[in-house]
Amino acid sequence: MTMNEVSAAGRTPRIVYRQAKARDGADQAEVFHHAIMQGAASHYSVAERRAWANSLPREATAWVARQALYTTLVAACDGRCVGFLELDIPRSRIETLYVWPSLARRGIGTTLLIHAERLLLEHGHERVTIESSLVLVDGLVRRNWRELGEQWVSRDGERLWRRQLEKRLSAIET
Repeated sequence: MTMNEVSAAGRTPRIVYRQAKARDGADQAEVFHHAIMQGAASHYSVAERRAWANSLPREATAWVARQALYTTLVAACDGRCVGFLELDIPRSRIETLYVWPSLARRGIGTTLLIHAERLLLEHGHERVTIESSLVLVDGLVRRNWRELGEQWVSRDGERLWRRQLEKRLSAIET
């Protein structure tokens, strides 16, 4: 069974990966907010998560505007965005990667990354970078990303630690 098929028992949701549409903006805002407030709870304090979540508006129009800035890939279930990745193709950089917390650790983020890597390869890039929250670092390192160092960013007076990582792109995954 592939991820795009529904099991007879209905246990595996049908996930469709595609380019973002304007109608995804509201869902993106909610995925972003909940992925931070719930999904990052074991890595960041409540104050840090509030500052982070408040760094972007919880409004559909803000996320639709970002779709014009970045190539945005979404994972949709029953027509609703449950995960997304924003890709800056000219800079060969992953801007954001968020998945609805109850669906985390099911391969949705990994599949979005695979699609992003393929797009970058098609555009002639040999490497990709990300400034990752602490939530994603271990999973990225397991998938052949290399840590380049720690960084922090200030959001609403809170200092948020993150790591910069890089991956060499290959048409064949090892």
